[in-house]
Amino acid sequence: MTDVAGKTIFITGGAQGIGLGMARAFALAGADLALADIDADALDAARHELSATARTETFPLDVRDRDAFAQAADDAEARLGPVTVLCNNAGVLGTASVTDPSPAVWDHILGTDLGGVFNGVSVFLPRMIARGGPGHVVNTASTAGVRGGRLFEYSAAKAAVIALSESLHADPDLARLGVRTTVLCPGGVRTRIIDHGIAGMPGGTSERQRTRIDDERMRTVVEQCGLAPEDVGELVLTAVREDRFYVFTDRSAQADLQERASAMLAALPEESEHDRRLAEARRRLGPAQDA
Repeated sequence: MTDVAGKTIFITGGAQGIGLGMARAFALAGADLALADIDADALDAARHELSATARTETFPLDVRDRDAFAQAADDAEARLGPVTVLCNNAGVLGTASVTDPSPAVWDHILGTDLGGVFNGVSVFLPRMIARGGPGHVVNTASTAGVRGGRLFEYSAAKAAVIALSESLHADPDLARLGVRTTVLCPGGVRTRIIDHGIAGMPGGTSERQRTRIDDERMRTVVEQCGLAPEDVGELVLTAVREDRFYVFTDRSAQADLQERASAMLAALPEESEHDRRLAEARRRLGPAQDA
């Protein structure tokens, strides 16, 4: 999609952080904005700022609520026209340790960071298909999705977002329609995700679990070394224009990616007759869904 001018962009978590950075980039490119966020005050501020540059409508939304997501989609398209680019960006950090798991935190993080992405796809993708394309789905994952980490619920959710995105990217029917996918894997970005993560924890979270997120090293990376959200927004805009699938904001995951790939390759068994039969079947029948 070389030109987003006049297209409607729906962004969850669009009133702050990376989502607002995306909104600013798309606004300057001439797009119309539908911003959804759970923070009503942030939505008001974003609308006030961005309306000077682009047609902007805002929608209070908890992305875990599938019915509310569908209603926001209906309202956005009624006001701005069909959504061409969906940015599933809303997300929160986890707080628990894998040795001290909290079911409440798990449900909260997975419901937002993975469930919210699924809800966006399930609401908007059928509309893009019914219109015959084109369209673009941008899913915000994280380098935590490829490297793991202390906040295991967050890492698990983001790994699943990458896998979901890869499935969309590989689908031949979507490719024929011109419905593309981008998965954004940010490293350090200057947002308030740590403070929002602490404030948004569900009831029943222990004080120990609640404060585990407030890590001095993480704060240093985010606040002092992090990329500006506007720079990330420009990366996403370029990815949509140039049909790029993976988008990393920095090279911080390089060593982890190399180590992981090397370990996986080393774990493969020696080639066998079974492998040769599988390869021949794939050549004859095309790729099958792996178990």
